[in-house]
Amino acid sequence: MKHIGTLLSAAVIGLAISATAAAQAKPEQLVKQRQAAMTLQGKYFGPLGAMAQGKAPYNAELVRHNAAFLDVLAKMPWDGFAASTKDVKSATLPAVFTDAAKFKEAQDRLQSEISKLVSVSKSGDEAAVKAQLGAVGKSCGGCHENFREKQQ
Repeated sequence: MKHIGTLLSAAVIGLAISATAAAQAKPEQLVKQRQAAMTLQGKYFGPLGAMAQGKAPYNAELVRHNAAFLDVLAKMPWDGFAASTKDVKSATLPAVFTDAAKFKEAQDRLQSEISKLVSVSKSGDEAAVKAQLGAVGKSCGGCHENFREKQQ
């Protein structure tokens, strides 16, 4: 657990620095940073999604561990969607920039659902955790559906 606290502290410091750096970073670098943050979110959510779908055995400790990481990671990619990145080739749909309010709502919903996951993961209630994992997955999917090109 000490390792998680250290890593989370480093991530929070990184978030503070990234907000300043985003204003100065090249658009291509911002895209790479947001993609890296999303990749890490997938790494930590993937095993949880498998548990929620019954494809992997439930592991309460792994849920708590990964939820803590997701709570930090869910705050990271958004600076990478700066207006300066709209012309950089990526899977991002124009709606990210043309409907910024809806995109912000999707960000907030994801962060809220992950915060709820952190709380419910501490309860040890498997059914409640799986239900909340479904809510997190739905918020991820909603953003991907509206703001990311369909993957082939």
